[in-house]
Amino acid sequence: MDLDVVNMFVIAGGTLAIPILAFVASFLLWPSALIRIYYWYWRRTLGMQVRYVHHEDYQFCYSFRGRPGHKPSILMLHGFSAHKDMWLSVVKFLPKNLHLVCVDMPGHEGTTRSSLDDLSIDGQVKRVHQFVECLKLNKKPFHLIGTSMGGHVAGVYAAQYPSDVCSLCLVCPAGLQYSTDNQFVQRLKELQDSAAIHKIPLIPSTPEEMSEMLQLCSYVRFKVPQQILQGLVDVRIPHNGFYRKLFLEIVSEKSRYSLHQNMDKIKVPTQIIWGKQDQVLDVSGADILAKSIANCQVELLENCGHSVVMERPRKTAKLIVDFLASVHSTDNNKKLN
Repeated sequence: MDLDVVNMFVIAGGTLAIPILAFVASFLLWPSALIRIYYWYWRRTLGMQVRYVHHEDYQFCYSFRGRPGHKPSILMLHGFSAHKDMWLSVVKFLPKNLHLVCVDMPGHEGTTRSSLDDLSIDGQVKRVHQFVECLKLNKKPFHLIGTSMGGHVAGVYAAQYPSDVCSLCLVCPAGLQYSTDNQFVQRLKELQDSAAIHKIPLIPSTPEEMSEMLQLCSYVRFKVPQQILQGLVDVRIPHNGFYRKLFLEIVSEKSRYSLHQNMDKIKVPTQIIWGKQDQVLDVSGADILAKSIANCQVELLENCGHSVVMERPRKTAKLIVDFLASVHSTDNNKKLN
């Protein structure tokens, strides 16, 4: 082989080796940085832009795609200790002609975290309303979606600000009162009684605890590499003190059953999506809501746990789009009549 050709392969190999080694080093040494890059990449790929808006001295961080049009805008509220990017897996399967807005909930990610902030469900509802007012999102009624804690907030929001919302989607929402406690709730009560509330299963501080949390929240058993588990923990650890404070607030007497206490005030068409194998919030909650909300459609997903958005993103997106289409066409028919 010609020496020049050999040299070319050596140079090419060396050129490729540098980014490969850099990637491997990042994976081994800074997995949390790779996770941030991953979200940045998917936001960019899906056309989601990050913006900030202020209400007085309070900052909201959100991502969006599209512009308001004849179809309702969609506001998406994430769950406890998550962030706006958790919706990216669903956004991937939503039509690009929809106006989507995903906001970081109070104290999460890029939204202001203040020791003076009211983290109760009512307090979070008021903050979300401030965000809506800042964006003038309620200039025309919008479709509101929330999952878990975000579903709790979304349901109470629809009850307290009925003119803002044209339709509602609650994905395995918290805030309901059950006749019997599931194993997860029983475990939480035991931890409270033993003063070991710092061991909340939803607030992991080691890779092993992170793996346990993923198994608790998902029916699908994801095989997550140790380094990724470490990265997920590294990202969360600086915020665990806040998460504990928030968790104790939303399970307090003031907030725990806020959705249950407000569900009969929800008058807009409502869609309930729930994983049948949810170990965190029992699927029987769907029936509780269906009996109290007049115009309610329930979708139960087989082989799916609490992390519906992560486990079944394509199905979730399809259900949302189909529901919106049915509600929208019904409204159009009423106008024509």
